[in-house]
Amino acid sequence: MDNYCLDKVHKFEEFVDRRLKPDLVRAISERDKVFEQQKTFSDLRKNIENLQKNSVTSLRTLVNLGSEVYMQAEVPDTQHIFVDVGLGFHVEFTWSEALNYISLREEKLARQIEEYTHHIASIKAQIKMVCEGIRELLQLPAEATLQEPIF
Repeated sequence: MDNYCLDKVHKFEEFVDRRLKPDLVRAISERDKVFEQQKTFSDLRKNIENLQKNSVTSLRTLVNLGSEVYMQAEVPDTQHIFVDVGLGFHVEFTWSEALNYISLREEKLARQIEEYTHHIASIKAQIKMVCEGIRELLQLPAEATLQEPIF
């Protein structure tokens, strides 16, 4: 095999290792963060629905003060709750307002997850295409394709 082909193979491998694989890891990490946000809003929705179903008007709870330090707190009126809307801001909502807001956020998060999933599939397709190009340069039979990373 000539040096030209070996040089091309090396450049393709370097492109996969230095560009595509880190992009794939980053996209998966970002999608996982959105999954966590989705779970948080889902848990909040379930908690509000339980408060409504059980007609809870007051409750005692533990509040995280930070660094895993908790304090008991009594909530005399549960009809209004504060929801973290991002950037350190909290908005006071009634239960129904909070449920409406949560539904909107869940829809947005679902769209973001779908976008990340498409982006991840695109990166994986690019990796597969580059591996196929390497296979052709090395003149390997189609059965002996290079293994793509499993993520």
